[in-house]
Amino acid sequence: MASPSMATGVEAANRPMTKEEKKVILASSLGTVFEWYDFYLYGSLAAIIGAQFFSQYPEATRNIFALLAFAAGFLVRPFGALVFGRLGDLVGRKYTFLVTIVIMGASTFAVGLLPSSETIGISAAIILIVLRCLQGLALGGEYGGAATYVAEHAPHGRRGFYTSFIQITATAGLFLSLIVILSVRSIVGEQEFAAWGWRIPFLLSAFLLAISVYIRLSMNESPAFQKMKDEGTRSKAPLGEAFGQWKNAKIALLALLGLVMGQAVVWYTGQFYALFFLGSVLKVDGFTTNMLIAWSLVLGSGGFVLFGWLSDKIGRKPIIIGGMLLAAVTYFPLFKLMSHEANPALSAAHANISVVVRANTAGCSFQFNPTNTVSFTQPCDVTKAALARASVNYRVENTPGDAVTVTVGNQPPVNATNNPNFRRDLAAALTAVGYPVAANPTVVKMSGPFDIFREQPAVLIAILTLLVIYVTMVYGPIAAALVEMFPTRIRYTSMSLPYHIGNGWFGGLMPATAFAMIAQTGDVYYGLWYPIVIAVACAVIGILFVRESKDNDINAEEVSR
Repeated sequence: MASPSMATGVEAANRPMTKEEKKVILASSLGTVFEWYDFYLYGSLAAIIGAQFFSQYPEATRNIFALLAFAAGFLVRPFGALVFGRLGDLVGRKYTFLVTIVIMGASTFAVGLLPSSETIGISAAIILIVLRCLQGLALGGEYGGAATYVAEHAPHGRRGFYTSFIQITATAGLFLSLIVILSVRSIVGEQEFAAWGWRIPFLLSAFLLAISVYIRLSMNESPAFQKMKDEGTRSKAPLGEAFGQWKNAKIALLALLGLVMGQAVVWYTGQFYALFFLGSVLKVDGFTTNMLIAWSLVLGSGGFVLFGWLSDKIGRKPIIIGGMLLAAVTYFPLFKLMSHEANPALSAAHANISVVVRANTAGCSFQFNPTNTVSFTQPCDVTKAALARASVNYRVENTPGDAVTVTVGNQPPVNATNNPNFRRDLAAALTAVGYPVAANPTVVKMSGPFDIFREQPAVLIAILTLLVIYVTMVYGPIAAALVEMFPTRIRYTSMSLPYHIGNGWFGGLMPATAFAMIAQTGDVYYGLWYPIVIAVACAVIGILFVRESKDNDINAEEVSR
């Protein structure tokens, strides 16, 4: 049955949101928050889960499991987009993303009940990988369904505003997962949390699932799909039509290369790489890191709706591409300011202490290891990885022979070749010249959630909030832009694949790529070139080849190309 929201034109664009439209947005957004909450739980608790299910096995077996878990988390998502995108274009939006939420919720709840490897052996690890694959597949189908469903209910001229609520859900899911984890940790204590308390956030997903399914069951099919179904104009082969015909495939390719690729790296930099940089590079404790990120999400997330609404007025492209370019221009100064505020002693060491690695560079590898399954054992690799993990800035000088040494300031060279005490000797040399220990007194540390009015946390929250605003610029209008690029009969399939390739692969690979770039160059900021180069390249492609879509009639047989 067609929704009242099918009204179009100026009158529809200016009228208040109807009760039915509010229900559509609530049902879609709540379910998608839940999906992201489930997905982020595994990433946030990966170390604990690894200890529960993988640590008992030999390194080779453990590495295979780690590879599969990684694949499920990121690489599987585009396949979920294909499977559920096709289903959504064949049988309908409502029922397809009802299926995805049930799969995601059941899989997440099952992780909370799954016995550890100590109890049922290798079966536990195998079952966990299967559940992770199901999560990845479900997430691959959920976003396209929710975005398409809301956009097809939205009045012409308000799609950016309506779909912006879907865009909040990824950030809201991350925020919710952080808050639940922090709350459970504080209630049960760290020791109990590591032993069994980590299961509670997974089990709590059952309540979210029940609410989401109840609301979604009461929804009608989207008006655009229902109209197409009634007229008998549905695609009989959505995959073939979407990607087997160049006129449609090239639009999907442009969506990836001219919009989503840059959006993905800006999104991952602003939320996930910032978290990684604070914790792993600047050595800020976990509680403080999570609270700083949480505050930035609270303060900046309104930008999703603001920029979604603004994109209805001035267009999707100016805002998305503007966000990419602003991010590219300001990332280096912002992250350097972040370093200065979060760990002043480490920032000073970066500026004032010379560290030189002398090695035959032919024996040095590019340490790209997204799955943590590759062992880099050559002395040069061991040396560079140790310095990168210690957040040391260094340079490499190519020297003949097999010897690898590290010269730290005015200290005698530290031998890295066949030296069983290399890490101890290196740490001693770094400390002697002024490199701070990880928990030095200058590192920012919050005593509680509202300890935000001192200079360090206040400045850091401001920086992180600005990074989140960049995220809202590129991500707030993206759903509307993707929906508007494809005709109804192949919309779910066509928009889902570029979205999940961009975010699952280009975005998901960012931390591993950035670490490899840092280790390769000895510059803790060098990893920022990854999002900067991709964002600029995407902006150029978008400016030259992607057409503005805000005025497209998404109910037309063919959208404007």
